[in-house]
Amino acid sequence: MQFLFFRAIKPHVVFLLTSMILFTAGCEDDDHDHYHDEEHTDADGFVLEDGSGTEVYREFEGATTGTVTLAVGDTLELSVHFLDHDGNEIAHDEEDEDELSVSENDSNIAVFEVEEHEEGEEEHHGMALHVVGVSTGSTSFKLQLMHDGHADYTSTNNVPVTVN
Repeated sequence: MQFLFFRAIKPHVVFLLTSMILFTAGCEDDDHDHYHDEEHTDADGFVLEDGSGTEVYREFEGATTGTVTLAVGDTLELSVHFLDHDGNEIAHDEEDEDELSVSENDSNIAVFEVEEHEEGEEEHHGMALHVVGVSTGSTSFKLQLMHDGHADYTSTNNVPVTVN
């Protein structure tokens, strides 16, 4: 009788112990992620400004305003400013290893270049993006803030671009 009882309870004990181990390991990873997240940018949106500081496009918590417009053959330099949960600009530390990434665009209409800053460069504008008008038409792009091989922020919407 005792033998049958232990035989019947054995799968339940194994399941319970396995669940406890997985839960405990998951909690340990979760604590690590919270510590790791402190080094990441917690953005809820971004603003694109032209060379004169005029806001060209804004995305905040999924809502968007503006569009990027330029002529064929023109190059438009846009500074990129990420926004916190209150809509305020997040200060960009020059020592951050964050990088911009652009994807999902039609390079036959416009070419996008992420501006790289060299160490020791006197005039540091923060993060910037160059848009080059190639031919008349419309395209769009997805903007990502990359950190250590993954995206800390990905635009909710593609940014519309019109080349005249």
